[in-house]
Amino acid sequence: MHERTLADCSILLLAGGRGQRMGGQDKGLVDWHGKPLVAWPYRIARPLTDDLLLSCNRNQQHYAAYADRLVGDDEPDFPGPLAGIRAGLAAARHRWLMVVPCDAPMIDEELLVQLHDTALAGPATPVMARRGGQWEPLFCVMPISLAPAIENAWQAGERSNRKILLALHARALDLERNDPRLANLNSPDLLGAQTPPPGT
Repeated sequence: MHERTLADCSILLLAGGRGQRMGGQDKGLVDWHGKPLVAWPYRIARPLTDDLLLSCNRNQQHYAAYADRLVGDDEPDFPGPLAGIRAGLAAARHRWLMVVPCDAPMIDEELLVQLHDTALAGPATPVMARRGGQWEPLFCVMPISLAPAIENAWQAGERSNRKILLALHARALDLERNDPRLANLNSPDLLGAQTPPPGT
């Protein structure tokens, strides 16, 4: 195994969205510098866990190469990222689940290690990245034990991952306001404006 494998942590790549800003394209499969967009966060996450999950609702045959297991929403019509997180919590084999969006090709190993280490350094509560004071709710890690509380919030109609995790006493991994690693390249303009991280 990789020497920096994250202890007792499953990783979920979120690729189950509608892709509205991409004109309805499945954004995880949109080409970016010669690779599907999902391939970039995959290259970072793959060595760090023996339980790599990917949430998708279409093109499963293409996504299968980027995960140990695929999960999908249990409701139709792309109900949002929290649906994918619920599926990931139900499927994860480890005590912690880390979540990373598929349109974040600039992440690096250090960021995921920091999220993991911050989670393990405190109480069993979620950790979210926070960039310049702004929460980044799709860069997070949470204990699997919170799955029932998250499910209760979902059944009560809450669809905001940020609001649920804050209600569950989320702690912050504070990052600089201009930290490029959290860039979401979720539109053609953003894809065209960004270059790959150094060394790739």
